[in-house]
Amino acid sequence: MTAHVRPSDAKKLIKGATGNWEVVIGMEIHAQVSSNAKLFSGASTAFGGQPNDHVSLVDAAMPGMLPVINKECVAQAVRTGLGLKAQINLRSTFDRKNYFYPDLPQGYQISQFKSPIVGEGEVIVDLLDGESFVVGIERLHLEQDAGKSIHDLSPTLSFVDLNRSGVALMEIVSRPDLRSSEEARAYVTKLRSILRYLGTCDGDMEKGNLRADVNVSVRRPGEPLGTRCEIKNVNSIRFIGQSIEVEARRQIEILEDGGSIDQETRLFDPNKGETRSMRSKEEAHDYRYFPDPDLLPLVIHADFVEGLKGELPELPDEKKARFIASFGLSSYDASVLVAERDTADYFEQVAKGRDGKAAANFVINELFGRLNKDGKDVTTSPVSPAQIGAIVDLIGEGVISSKIAKDLFEIIYTEGGDPRVVVEERGLKQVTDTGAIEKVVDEIIAANPDKVAQVQAKPTMLGWFVGQAMKASGGKANPQALNDILKSKLGI
Repeated sequence: MTAHVRPSDAKKLIKGATGNWEVVIGMEIHAQVSSNAKLFSGASTAFGGQPNDHVSLVDAAMPGMLPVINKECVAQAVRTGLGLKAQINLRSTFDRKNYFYPDLPQGYQISQFKSPIVGEGEVIVDLLDGESFVVGIERLHLEQDAGKSIHDLSPTLSFVDLNRSGVALMEIVSRPDLRSSEEARAYVTKLRSILRYLGTCDGDMEKGNLRADVNVSVRRPGEPLGTRCEIKNVNSIRFIGQSIEVEARRQIEILEDGGSIDQETRLFDPNKGETRSMRSKEEAHDYRYFPDPDLLPLVIHADFVEGLKGELPELPDEKKARFIASFGLSSYDASVLVAERDTADYFEQVAKGRDGKAAANFVINELFGRLNKDGKDVTTSPVSPAQIGAIVDLIGEGVISSKIAKDLFEIIYTEGGDPRVVVEERGLKQVTDTGAIEKVVDEIIAANPDKVAQVQAKPTMLGWFVGQAMKASGGKANPQALNDILKSKLGI
């Protein structure tokens, strides 16, 4: 990949006491591999077991136990690399990263240092304002997760749960291509979406299955990169944004006071809204990496990679382009619909054989709005794609108005049923009989001669008559017919 340097964007600069500053952000995402067994043992990766239930002799580092690579974890890393349009390295090696982990019994982590399984790739990120930018991926490597230290069960003792110890992680390292907290949040959201489409990581941040180490530095626009600090283990997209803003401001204040930034690892405290020092930042040599003597180099064949490539699902970028081309959607609507695979599948079922724009409008505005309010998503929606499709059809056929459609949707959402049957049984059809609409209009005109004079002088007042007529017809008058009749009778 050719190196690229993003020019400074005035909109993204942070105003300091002595001028503008640019924040530069790189991310290391630790994504738990979706697999039934751990990276080097057959122990279960299931979440929520009793402490130390999912621990093999390998995970417990018993003497003489040797690691054996899990082929599915390798396949998941390759799939992810392909989804990131990245270089797949047919030969990679595992190294020991020597470091004191109280909850990793080996006393070292098996990781990849000089020769990772995946090399350079990229992620295209879309922002809400329509701007797109590319984040370079430096590498993706496989490594073991550590266990979990528990400090709140006893006033004097700490406990260790090794269930996570040895679970496979993909560490996805970006280039320092991000320039704001908004960009960082959008990048992690997009990366998580890609992983979920691929089925290589479920992206559940509450369970710790996706965590971010955020590298933050600041500089004057156009100057060389500043000294970075790493914010460790940030476990929500909202906290990623907050931690960047807090840390950037901290560094700016130090530099404007004439101080210098120490390269270190910090933790973000969301309750206090601050980052605090954890330890001085280690360099690679501090970890004393060396090839793991128990593991041969990992060699994969080109046909193995090609086989996985042929099985890849349609990914968000390709799906978005197809939705725009096939359904005539705006870039924004297509982005909303493809953000999650379940959402995109739901929409496609609604839109099949119908006006794509009308289907998208109803799904995004009515369905998503109501699901968000109730804390649900399309997988737990009480309304099926077929029911939404029927409502869209009824609008398109002129049987119901858009306003009645909202009422009908509410009935289907809370009570269920066939939308067409509900419309018949509850008399929800809009009135298209011009004679009936004329009768309503005549009555309103006769009762409001002062308003008639006003609307003839100021045609924008027509809305008042539309509102009155709609009210009188119970919201069932055909809006187009009503407008035409009003204009004709009022002479505007």
